[in-house]
Amino acid sequence: MIGLYRPGTSLLHRCPPGLKLLMLLVGTTALVAVRSVTAVLVGAVVVLVGYAVAGWGPRVVAAQAWPLRWFVVFLVPFQWWSGGWPAVVVVVGTLLVTVAGAALVTLSTRVTQMLDVVVTLLGPLRRFGVDPDRVGLVFALTVRAVPVLAGTYAQSRDARRARGLERSPRALLVPLVLRTLRHADQLGEALAARGVDD
Repeated sequence: MIGLYRPGTSLLHRCPPGLKLLMLLVGTTALVAVRSVTAVLVGAVVVLVGYAVAGWGPRVVAAQAWPLRWFVVFLVPFQWWSGGWPAVVVVVGTLLVTVAGAALVTLSTRVTQMLDVVVTLLGPLRRFGVDPDRVGLVFALTVRAVPVLAGTYAQSRDARRARGLERSPRALLVPLVLRTLRHADQLGEALAARGVDD
């Protein structure tokens, strides 16, 4: 999510993150509950209008759906066989619209704003012993861990290639595990130094 946010001043960017998440929740729930071609078409129009309001064209929309291409390739024939073209539109369309809608929220909302919403929503649970700030920190660390692990994997892969050991899984996995554990230790020490473990 850290690398997905696209700065902007559009109406969508200025919209409160809580409202965007609520609209995403209502929209995806409606798509799954109604399960009709009309609902999918309406959802697709709403999402595409959202991208247009944000100032993003078809390339940005396509980039959000591209990772699903192989899933869609296998899903379309099965849905066609089991229910014809309406089933294809409903199932595959619902998948694509919800992913594009979620990406729209992610592209237009900073991670810190998302975490603030999580902390705010968990506020009433303080009376039951839940610490919303700590939960928000866990979410932040989880989101941050994804690019860190991806970078660690890329470094280990490049180091393996530089040593001429492209076919050796051990040459990839051992440095990857060691670097990941080292990062976890450093992160734990940094949190402890700030009194997070109190």
